[in-house]
Amino acid sequence: MDLIAKNNELEVQIESGSPLAYNLIMESETKPTFSKSTGLPRKRFYRARAHSNPLSDSHFPIPISPSHVDFSLHFPKFFGANNEEVSKKVEFADIGCGFGGLLISLATLFPDTLMIGMELRDKVTEYVKERILALRKTSSGGQYENVSVVRTNSMKYIPNYFEKGQLSKMFFLFPDPHFKEKNHRRRVISVDLLDEYAYVLRAGGIIYTITDVEELGEWMRSCLEKHPMFESLTQDELDSDPVVELLCSATEEGQKVARNGGQTFRAVFRRIAYVS
Repeated sequence: MDLIAKNNELEVQIESGSPLAYNLIMESETKPTFSKSTGLPRKRFYRARAHSNPLSDSHFPIPISPSHVDFSLHFPKFFGANNEEVSKKVEFADIGCGFGGLLISLATLFPDTLMIGMELRDKVTEYVKERILALRKTSSGGQYENVSVVRTNSMKYIPNYFEKGQLSKMFFLFPDPHFKEKNHRRRVISVDLLDEYAYVLRAGGIIYTITDVEELGEWMRSCLEKHPMFESLTQDELDSDPVVELLCSATEEGQKVARNGGQTFRAVFRRIAYVS
């Protein structure tokens, strides 16, 4: 069962006076993987390899269609049991969300928008889940109830999670460069994969990409320019978009690049309407 779903069940049990639930929650509060001062998980206990091979087989649940994704487990404050009377849908997807820095920033910038991170590495996904749960618990006013994370391979299963035209924003921040030419097929941005991204993005939806590898930056921009369903944002549009400045400042990778005085290469494109 999903960690966030487990936490929701424990809260129900503790409200009913279950001693088992109380002991489990107290145990989680005293885990050494959490900072005593902030109550947040500590990254050093969740470190993993920088990237995973997206073409390898991984073992985790995969929904057979978007209607089989129970988002009530991720956003219990927004959904009824078993997705009953769903009035909101996920609109933002952070592909390869890493340690969740962008998601956490977006959650307060867009408090009424549901967003989810999609991460292949199990330890990193676990960290983001723990971080979100801790922030929900320590924040007031229902903050961070609109953000969640799922372990999955987005290069294979994007259409399994989102309906046609569901998303308004997709983020691809500092993806694996896969430098060797024979591994370029592993890159998360390609002309072929853009077909799937265009499918789940609504007309007017935005794809945000950024990297500190110039060759990869040129590759992603070239793929987007070649695809008939995307057009580049103008400089005025970029300047007026509050999300753009977060692409570098909100992520661990972006902060590292800034500290080292490195360059970043950004490509932000709009999904255009289909004209038959």
